[in-house]
Amino acid sequence: MVQTADWVALGITLKLAAITTLILLIVGTPLAWWLARSRWRFRFLVEAMVALPLVLPPTVLGFYLLLLLGPSGPLGQLAQWFGGHSLAFTFTGLVIGSVVYSLPFVVQPLTSAFQSLGTRPLEVAATLRAGFWDRFVSVVVPLTRSGFLTAAVLGFAHTLGEFGVVLMIGGNIPGETQVLSIAIYDHVESLDYDRAHVLSGGLLLLSFVLLLAVYGFNRHLSLVRTR
Repeated sequence: MVQTADWVALGITLKLAAITTLILLIVGTPLAWWLARSRWRFRFLVEAMVALPLVLPPTVLGFYLLLLLGPSGPLGQLAQWFGGHSLAFTFTGLVIGSVVYSLPFVVQPLTSAFQSLGTRPLEVAATLRAGFWDRFVSVVVPLTRSGFLTAAVLGFAHTLGEFGVVLMIGGNIPGETQVLSIAIYDHVESLDYDRAHVLSGGLLLLSFVLLLAVYGFNRHLSLVRTR
């Protein structure tokens, strides 16, 4: 039922989601920390920019990213200047687009977790002469691990199901930029509903299992804290 091309598309999808999630955790953590702690009067501008992919149609976002990454765009020209090709219709371009598209799904849970932490644990750690990194690694990360898990799972699951943005940026190149959502679309277009059912059901099951893991872990943490 599932052919080799579908397994290849699944591999590209999982690779894209894993790399995107890792980048988002590295980039999103300091951004979320700043949003949670900053008192800058124009902070709402940054919050609106981070949340923009939530309300912007994926095709619109994908179109402007295509212009940015294409041969005439600044990032595309920069990549060509370094001796490469433009970033449009490449896996690297897909990663860049996915990072932008899934940014709010990582930054917002982290921001909420950092805000709920409050300042008291950090002040106590500071009285013990713990430096910033000591406080962050030893106090912030353990107390907000549910926020990190939620952010990672939401970022990963959201990237798994991308369609509009990856189609605009990556096209539909088998073995290079064809992800699972585009493979499903191809099967539906060719009226091969059996294969579309198998791929869609697998993606649905994987997303559901990921969410179950998050809610189960968070419930376990809340029960531990109330004991």
